[in-house]
Amino acid sequence: MVVIDSDAQLPDLAVVLVGRTLWRYRSELAPFYLVAMLALGGAVLHITHPEWWAWLLGAATVTAWALAVFGDRVGLAVRRERLYAAGVTVSTGGWLSAVTALGIGFQPLPPVLVAGGFMLAVPWWVHRRRRAKVRVDRQIAAWPEIAQSVGLAGSRPQSAVVDVWGWRARFALARGQTIHDVVGKVPAIESALGTFRGAVRVLPTRDDKANRFELRVLDTDPHADAIPWPGPSVSSIAEPIDLGPFEDATGARVLLLRRHGLIGGVAGSGKSGGINVLMGNLSACRDVVIWAIDLKRGMELRPWATCIDRLATTPQQARVLLRDAVAVLEARAEHLAARGQRTWEPAPEFPALVIVIDEYAELADDAPDTAAETDSIARRGRAVAVTLIAATQRPTQKAMGKGAVRSQMDVRVSFRVRERKDVDLILGQGMLSAGWHAHTLNAPGKFLLSSPEHDTPRRGRAYLLTDEAVSTTAEHHASVRPVLDAVSQRALDARRSSPEPEPTEADAAEPEPHAGTTGDGPEAALRKALDGAPDEGLPIAHLLMITKMSRPTLYRRLNDLVTTGHAVQVGRGRYRAPRPDSDHTV
Repeated sequence: MVVIDSDAQLPDLAVVLVGRTLWRYRSELAPFYLVAMLALGGAVLHITHPEWWAWLLGAATVTAWALAVFGDRVGLAVRRERLYAAGVTVSTGGWLSAVTALGIGFQPLPPVLVAGGFMLAVPWWVHRRRRAKVRVDRQIAAWPEIAQSVGLAGSRPQSAVVDVWGWRARFALARGQTIHDVVGKVPAIESALGTFRGAVRVLPTRDDKANRFELRVLDTDPHADAIPWPGPSVSSIAEPIDLGPFEDATGARVLLLRRHGLIGGVAGSGKSGGINVLMGNLSACRDVVIWAIDLKRGMELRPWATCIDRLATTPQQARVLLRDAVAVLEARAEHLAARGQRTWEPAPEFPALVIVIDEYAELADDAPDTAAETDSIARRGRAVAVTLIAATQRPTQKAMGKGAVRSQMDVRVSFRVRERKDVDLILGQGMLSAGWHAHTLNAPGKFLLSSPEHDTPRRGRAYLLTDEAVSTTAEHHASVRPVLDAVSQRALDARRSSPEPEPTEADAAEPEPHAGTTGDGPEAALRKALDGAPDEGLPIAHLLMITKMSRPTLYRRLNDLVTTGHAVQVGRGRYRAPRPDSDHTV
């Protein structure tokens, strides 16, 4: 049996505890450490090299000047931080040079060191980022306990840095753990760290190692306030467009050339603002022709009408526009094949064609026969620089799951969605479980961006364009918009010479028939139901059941029919066709 002498171990234990305490609170005790090092260093230099005092004073002066002027390059982002660092440097350098020349006992150098050290320590102790660094160090020190409680036992911190918005740390995972395991533990990590909900981000490290991850913790939300649009970030479709800043202030830049895009989000999520940012940048590109479809009678895109080459606001106009787009891509493909080329390189004389569709779900409802054209553009448009950008508030399976369109979208931008399942509908299957939580976005304009350049869930916030900014931008770029190239224009001329009529101005005012007006389509069903309605009219619920239209579409069609005299409203939510002997309306 071995007897341990506890009395003999107490001194060693005390030394260990004191050493750990001094190391743990090294940030708070840094001013005292500096004072002790100055006193020791000054005494040694006075004995060994007293003639160095002039060199020390000069070096301190130059270093202080460099910190004041170029301190931002070494992490001193705020001006007062640079001035504080310069003041500490010149003060300590001056005192050290004096001690080197005169000796540590020369009066009043010792009391000056104590008083000056205390005065310079006060800003250090009260500084917010320094206090944050102390708090972060304590949380990092407690990580083994946190990891054990959240189910990541064995993971260990490697480094930690405090920044403007919070802090970030790099961690090594235990054998068999992956970043996907960490993503699933985010709520538990937030609870263990005592942060607010949504404050923790889990990202891969820059070296993309499977057994590493970066933890980012926000103290304040950098996207709490709207961010004004600084102006176009590109002049060519070949350049990546800046949609808005990420939380680390880097731009959410995405390339649209030879890619199709999908923008989704519920009403009020900021989707329209994101479209405005896109339109503002596209309008500045002199190698892009913009076509657009807005079935809300142009409510969203009409402010950009001076920069849009063609704007379709009715189902019939949308059909013609998409068929023209297919004709353009086929003509371009034939042109490239005849010259042995593989891709259409955008230039002002040979511009790319970008088709922006607002409320894609409405197009699927009102003009379902356009599915073949959108599929064709999605599948074959890349090489010939015909790009499709679809936006929708209703990411339903019917609207987004049919055909090749959704699967061909390389760029996905998701603003806030209402249900968790909508995350996968917009961003792609499995994205919700991978940490793309678009349903938790808590302010208009916040988005998640998925593209070949952005494969991790980083939150951004779209720039805000005011109505005045939209008007000014559209007016500024209207005079420099390019026209379609000769190859594409000849294809359109050939199509217009076909028997299919081009929509007229009357078509824009007159309610456009759906496919099957003379057959079994929803428009024909609506007309037939109204013609056969009793004097008290048919209720909306009945008309929805008969026509199979969506509620917004039905109300819009009824409003068009009432405006043109083809229907009357005889009560709240009740409609019928007009009678020869009565035109009663409510």
